[in-house]
Amino acid sequence: MTFVVGENCIKCKHTDCVEVCPVDCFYEGPNFLVIHPDECIDCALCEPECPVDAIFSEDELPEDQQVFLELNAELAEVWPCITEKKEPFADAEEWDGVPDKLQYLER
Repeated sequence: MTFVVGENCIKCKHTDCVEVCPVDCFYEGPNFLVIHPDECIDCALCEPECPVDAIFSEDELPEDQQVFLELNAELAEVWPCITEKKEPFADAEEWDGVPDKLQYLER
């Protein structure tokens, strides 16, 4: 089982989750983070750290977020690993909860 970063991370990209990950399984893209499913140990430390509730356990991933399971796996193979917290985007609060953000995902 793995944890999955979902749509609400797009254009917010808070990195609080990265600091608590004991296995460094987060990977960073231009405006989104992903979790490498083969590296995640299902410890659940990251989920409560996300200020925009964008991290889900695979078995609790909402139906409308299922595409993110595959996206996390795909993008974790090409993006660099991130292990230290960074400042969120200046307009992150404005993007929190905005629907249909997949269209804004930068690869």
